Amino acid sequence: MKIQNYITISTITLFGGMKMVEKTRPYWPAQLPAELAYLQGEKPLFAYLEQHGKTKPSATAYIFYGAEITWGALLNYVNRFSNYLAGKGVKKGSCVALYLQNCPQYIIAHFAIQKLGGIVVPLNPMFKENELAYYLEEAPIEGIIAGSEGYPQVKKAIEKTRTLAFNVTTNFEDFLPQKSEWKFPEELILPKQTFTDTDDFYEILQTELPYEKNEDVNIWNDVGLMVFTSGTTGRPKGALLTYGNALFKTAATVQANGMSDQEILMASAPLCHIAGMVMGLNTPVYTGRPCVLFTRFDPLGTVEAIEKYAVSFWYSIAPMNWAILQLPGISERNLSSLKTNLATSFGVQITKELAENWRAVTKGCALYEASYGLSETHTCDTFMPKDKIKFGSCGIPIFETTIRIIDHETGKEQPAGKQGEIVVKSPGVFKGYLNRPDATAATLKDGWVHTGDIGYLDEDGYLFFLGRVKEMIKSSGYSIFPEDVEALLNLHPAIRQSAVIGVPDPVKGEVVKAFVVLHELQKDTLTAADLIQWAKETMAAYKYPRYIEIIYQLPATPSGKVLRKLLKEE
Repeated sequence: MKIQNYITISTITLFGGMKMVEKTRPYWPAQLPAELAYLQGEKPLFAYLEQHGKTKPSATAYIFYGAEITWGALLNYVNRFSNYLAGKGVKKGSCVALYLQNCPQYIIAHFAIQKLGGIVVPLNPMFKENELAYYLEEAPIEGIIAGSEGYPQVKKAIEKTRTLAFNVTTNFEDFLPQKSEWKFPEELILPKQTFTDTDDFYEILQTELPYEKNEDVNIWNDVGLMVFTSGTTGRPKGALLTYGNALFKTAATVQANGMSDQEILMASAPLCHIAGMVMGLNTPVYTGRPCVLFTRFDPLGTVEAIEKYAVSFWYSIAPMNWAILQLPGISERNLSSLKTNLATSFGVQITKELAENWRAVTKGCALYEASYGLSETHTCDTFMPKDKIKFGSCGIPIFETTIRIIDHETGKEQPAGKQGEIVVKSPGVFKGYLNRPDATAATLKDGWVHTGDIGYLDEDGYLFFLGRVKEMIKSSGYSIFPEDVEALLNLHPAIRQSAVIGVPDPVKGEVVKAFVVLHELQKDTLTAADLIQWAKETMAAYKYPRYIEIIYQLPATPSGKVLRKLLKEE
């Protein structure tokens, strides 16, 4: 059965009430309902948390290195921190920044801000003073909640920019158990620090009374999250996302991936990153299911958590799965509770071979591409049907989502199989960029997000992502997409990871340069010349790398995304 040059689920109503949906996609899973149904109706996620806190207060919400927090305790903490924020003047539309690694304090602060109708501004805890100063100048941030280990960077940034209405610092040890079998990351065992110019998070929770009111928010119009993203061009811009964007994408992801009411979740991807936020923060709160939370990924700790807590659902980055498969004795560990593993291909591709190895070690867990998405759409624009996995693709459009492929220059829609720019329309689409009307107009056109990403839809409606317009390499008139070359390079048995950039060439305009990380046993047996010759033999003449540099590690974000721009700068 052929499809049109775009693929969608048509709807009679979009936001309110039940969605009467007509299936138009040949590969929509037969066992999956065609319409999206919200578990508690259309209301902000903090209201979901509140209902869990009232209806099952003694049930476990999060487990942080052995310390369990119930839904009742979590709601109490959120209400107390909301009271503190209200006393500092936070109200609907107020921007409050979170400069924290994964921890219970992050979750508490996130929903305490949104309970008041405020806007959460996640800032990567790896940012340094100059980066923080940029964001403080870009956004009207009124206050910041920071880990004590990172506050010196915040203070330097504030000195360069402006004074905030309030600063709060927190220590990991406040939410760690006194005794635990877990091996804590070094940053978790730093001595507790307090500062004369900040308020202490834990003390606030002990002294403030609960704030019992909820701000009346219009979930589809009021902004609850501002995520900084580069978009298609330029320095990072604040993408404005509504409370409804978050609810829709969380509900759609949960339903599309067949999550049950018995799941045990695990989260190690950064909560400050949009994908980590959906999986580690929004999903547990939406479903009311317990989540094992880590500050960052540790292979052995992940295995131990799966065994101890019978974790059944995990979102990972492909290099995480690869690292676990390399652990000595991994085939003897009991990972059989794990049933679903959504993953993202960054550096390491999710191949059929990787998935089969993972299935063997876990005694049956499915490993497949999580989704395609971007900050401007609150991510998760696609999902992979479990019974019809296509390796190399990002799956099919999720509920109420239309994806088209257009010619980047002319705007003409492309037929199935032909590449072009990916454009997306759904209830997850952002409202625009903060104070950037020109950038908003260039990206958001008639409700469509022009992603700047290149890809194609096959005849079954599966999306294949090839790269970004701005990262596209032009060599002798040919368009070369880095991800395409990287996927080919990674087929070499000695290559573990690769990243590709374009470098100037006086004749061709640009040629391909690749940076590769080799498997440990291959480091002394291959040279760059060997790999170039192999690539020449296995890739089109215009595409193969003219230069290859063997390096120890690729620069990447905390979520695992390779930073090609750093390679280009070097």
